[in-house]
Amino acid sequence: MLVSRLAASRCRSVAFRSFSQASQYSTAPPKTPKYRRDQGKEEPSDRWNYNKSALVPTAVEDLASLPTVTANELESAKTPPVGVKMLVRDFIEDSLYNHNYGYFPKQATIFNTDATPLDFSKLRNSVEFQEVVAQKYADYGSDSYEGPGRQLWHTPTELFKPYYAQAIAQCLVSEYLLKYFPYEDFIIYEIGAGNGTLAMDILNYLQEYYPMVYERTRYNIIEISSSLVRQQKKRLSGAHPCAKVYHRSIFHWKTREPAPCYFVAMEVIDNFAHDIVRYDLRTMQPYQGVVTISQDGDFDIVYTPVSDPLISSLLGIRSRLGHEPPISRPLRSSSFLRQAYANLPFAPNLSREEYVPTRLLSLLRTLRTNFPRHRLLLSDFSSLPETIPGHNAPVVQTRFRNTTIPCSTLLVKQGYFDIFFPTDFERLRDMYEYLLSQPHSVKNSSDRGIPSRSTPLMSSTSSLSLGSNFFSSTYPADRRTPLDGVASSSGLPVGERKSNVFTHAEFLETYADLGKTTLRNGENPMLDFYKNVKFLF
Repeated sequence: MLVSRLAASRCRSVAFRSFSQASQYSTAPPKTPKYRRDQGKEEPSDRWNYNKSALVPTAVEDLASLPTVTANELESAKTPPVGVKMLVRDFIEDSLYNHNYGYFPKQATIFNTDATPLDFSKLRNSVEFQEVVAQKYADYGSDSYEGPGRQLWHTPTELFKPYYAQAIAQCLVSEYLLKYFPYEDFIIYEIGAGNGTLAMDILNYLQEYYPMVYERTRYNIIEISSSLVRQQKKRLSGAHPCAKVYHRSIFHWKTREPAPCYFVAMEVIDNFAHDIVRYDLRTMQPYQGVVTISQDGDFDIVYTPVSDPLISSLLGIRSRLGHEPPISRPLRSSSFLRQAYANLPFAPNLSREEYVPTRLLSLLRTLRTNFPRHRLLLSDFSSLPETIPGHNAPVVQTRFRNTTIPCSTLLVKQGYFDIFFPTDFERLRDMYEYLLSQPHSVKNSSDRGIPSRSTPLMSSTSSLSLGSNFFSSTYPADRRTPLDGVASSSGLPVGERKSNVFTHAEFLETYADLGKTTLRNGENPMLDFYKNVKFLF
């Protein structure tokens, strides 16, 4: 069966302190070596028996000789790489985003309910609503019997358009009118814009209900997919000249935006690449996961002491915030208990896999550096069913003959499978606020080759933070430290309100016109669906 071949059922996992000490840190019986000796003649080992044998040592020297590559280095590759090793995040990023064989450029199709929105008032109940959606799925046709099926996926923006986008727009414009209008332009940046539906519906809403704000609106989309860039430009250029689309990865964004702006990320960070970290249960030393791909295309994950700067930085931030690793408190606090546990028969020497959001950290750093006065509105999954084993593990799935097939391993054929993660929003908020609270030198941007420009709320005086506590001996806990040289809309040195986490229903009850999506029996699918989604704002 195709799926069993694609799912790489032969994948194995080896953990080791260094390439010369694999046997000390094996979490599973070592794999069969690629070659065996028989009367002085080297022959390829069988390709059908993928069972691991503790009697045959692992050929670690083969792993040490593999060159290390990154997803950036593989951007121009025409086919998936073999004979290499890479960090887990690079394997995920290459699998999802490579221009020539990645999942999103080559397989994914965003569900579109066409130009006419659903008339929710005519639907009896949620059952009929789901039947209507199922029929729209069926209109895309059946999958072929060869290769993976059509990778069709939907978002609340598409299912509940234009009302879902109108709630987003109302949230943003309310904040803008309160803080910046009429002194600053209404600047919005969006990543993961898909078909451009959210941007179109937000701009239509502003144009109809807030025409004076619309005149000052600048909407910017940062998009990695060339095909989606074409769709977005075609859809927006004629209707809304204030919209611009940049064909670029947000991780390669270098332009600095000095003005106040709103950064929107709807249903996008779930596909941000993660790394795997495991801990030596004797010493609590962290190890990073490295994916190895043999010349035959076989996958492995091996573990080496953490050396990657991004992983190290994330673990350091987490430690400073008091976010503990997913190991029971008795084991974390007692070396004696860890030693006793490690000596138990068949006890693992490493903790279970933990997927850490390293690419999300890269995004937060980009926001802090290039969008110093931004306000982040982010929404995504807070939990997921049918994840693979591990803490904060992803769902790995594909469609085959009109059926969604979940997998039990990360190591699958590149480009054929969706890989998406849940987000711990409370930890995300803590990390985000921590990064924004760090000292940020405000040098003239022309020193970095970027033309500087002032905005009406930028002060020419020295540090406003010197007077941030003038009227009170206690600075509000829900406010950030004021940016040096930037006054609030009131002219006082008051920092931005810190971000908060909201459930999907809490956010929509605040900003959405729920009457537009209420069914005849009183149910509201826009509220009742997506209970595993949260907002950060």
